[in-house]
Amino acid sequence: MNLVFASNNAHKLEEVKAILAPSHLEIKSLNDIAFYEDIEETGLTFHENAAIKVNAIYKAKGIDCFADDSGLEVEALNNQPGVFSARYAGEHGNHEANNQKLLKELEGKTNRKACFKTVIALLMDGKIHYFEGRVDGVIANKMSGSKGFGYDPLFIPDGYVKTFADMSSEIKNSISHRKRALEAMLEFLK
Repeated sequence: MNLVFASNNAHKLEEVKAILAPSHLEIKSLNDIAFYEDIEETGLTFHENAAIKVNAIYKAKGIDCFADDSGLEVEALNNQPGVFSARYAGEHGNHEANNQKLLKELEGKTNRKACFKTVIALLMDGKIHYFEGRVDGVIANKMSGSKGFGYDPLFIPDGYVKTFADMSSEIKNSISHRKRALEAMLEFLK
């Protein structure tokens, strides 16, 4: 089975392909279907942003697809940055600035509990189905590691002492929020 993953994020595409490799699903990128437009994420929830993406692809290409919206929620910051995770410091996708802002916002705070969330929207046969994944953890006091992307250098999942950015992609992908949401989608597809 072929499925289009509605994302321009190369890191996410690589991660999704690695996680889904054993399932024998063939994942196509937006480049594979010649879709080069930017999709503006104007939703206020992960569900809304994921739906915006699949609806845009379906409207342009008329094909079933799936998209995710993910983010980091920090308890002491009223679950911010949340849906604004990629543009927390202003510029979309500036990971360094986002991480530095997060560290600054947490200065002096003892509660460093956080979670990564993913919501996948699968548009199939004219209907959207949602799947969620979550991994709990804490925000480290300083950045560590060179793997991964986004907030990976700051996020330590529960039960581990290393950040996502210090872990091999195999370990991270086996416990991540995205993996959990993708597993739920695969169950549905079976």
